[in-house]
Amino acid sequence: MPELPEVETVKRTLQKLIVGKKITDVIVKWPKIIKRPDDIEEFRMKVIGQSFKSVERRGKFLKLILEEDVIVSHLRMEGKYRVAQTEDESDHHTHVFFTFDDGTELRYHDVRKFGTMHLFPIGTEEDVLPLAKLGQEPFSSAFTVDVLRKGFQKTSRKVKTVLLDQTLVVGLGNIYVDEALFKAFIHPERLASTLDDQELQLLHTEIINTLKQAVDKGGSTIRSYVNSQGKVGTYQDNLFVYGRSGLACKACSTLLEKKVVGGRGTTFCPTCQVSF
Repeated sequence: MPELPEVETVKRTLQKLIVGKKITDVIVKWPKIIKRPDDIEEFRMKVIGQSFKSVERRGKFLKLILEEDVIVSHLRMEGKYRVAQTEDESDHHTHVFFTFDDGTELRYHDVRKFGTMHLFPIGTEEDVLPLAKLGQEPFSSAFTVDVLRKGFQKTSRKVKTVLLDQTLVVGLGNIYVDEALFKAFIHPERLASTLDDQELQLLHTEIINTLKQAVDKGGSTIRSYVNSQGKVGTYQDNLFVYGRSGLACKACSTLLEKKVVGGRGTTFCPTCQVSF
């Protein structure tokens, strides 16, 4: 599933490709993708005639800002956007088409059909799900060490589980939680409430640094992820632990181990990330 760096990359490319374009038609071939409103024709009628004003990101969600409404889009496992000429052929995995007045289309492609779109009047999208319970943006000044401290102190869960759930800090998934915990020398099974001030400070720093470095590299190309111009990210070339189970740790040469933590496959170094 695309995490913050991948969604941020999609946001930036869509910003260049669709802002200012006016929607003249919408075709929805897989209605279950549209979660709000329930009626597909209502969705079509609301967005037709509007132009895209900007593209924003909230956690792992895209916010496609129109003149009066906003489409909140989650790519899930394999959702992708691309801009094509209207006459270009599409395949049977392309499920939503936004036709523009310049002869191009924004197309949503999703092999597994897990992606979602919600339509809200501008300014109301953060009041209800799926955005209402999201935590702090990691690049925001509001995301402080104290936010981590307070969030960790009131839970009995493992640190990886807390970082994955999106209610404390957003955008982190399996890849970047494993990477940040490794760089902070914290075992993924540590109880979050046991981290001391020095560990909290280092973890806070490494969450931000890891995500920023991944954004700079265009995200990680894991499985079939590409951005909205068909380009792959390259941060996977810099991974320390994710996907490297059984290989030597880049820091100490100990063989990396893998186990399930919080329902997710988790790779870590038993020497650099001591469990206690």
